[in-house]
Amino acid sequence: MKALIKTFAAAALIAVSTFAMAAEGPGSKSAKANVNLSTADFALEHYVAVTTEGESAGVEQLFAEDFNQKIQASNAQSHSRDAVIKSLKKQKGEKLNCTVTTDIIEESADYMIAKVTLKFEDFTKTDLVTLIREGNNWKVTSSVNSYK
Repeated sequence: MKALIKTFAAAALIAVSTFAMAAEGPGSKSAKANVNLSTADFALEHYVAVTTEGESAGVEQLFAEDFNQKIQASNAQSHSRDAVIKSLKKQKGEKLNCTVTTDIIEESADYMIAKVTLKFEDFTKTDLVTLIREGNNWKVTSSVNSYK
């Protein structure tokens, strides 16, 4: 029963964010801005700002061309780079009411795996984020989300 309630809560959150994005309309295009992604820490910090604080500057720059997002739930979902960027741009300025913690799981000179935990009042979202170094910049290549 708890799992069913949590699934409905996650679905409601997604629906609310979708309606909020639709209400903002097509006239809200953000200007392209260069963001400092020279270290994995800067890239991870920017990823958290984009996903939780409604930051829209440098969104295209943050995600690798082959980026993919997977959502692990009763009905697993997968989203492309373009779909995620479009969704994040529509959430410009929207701040999530949650507590965020980040933990570095593994790190080397060319890649990083981090666990980003978003604790909401009724549920927790865990996001495993993989970043790689491409030239002089770091980019997010994948994101796997789960809800509890």
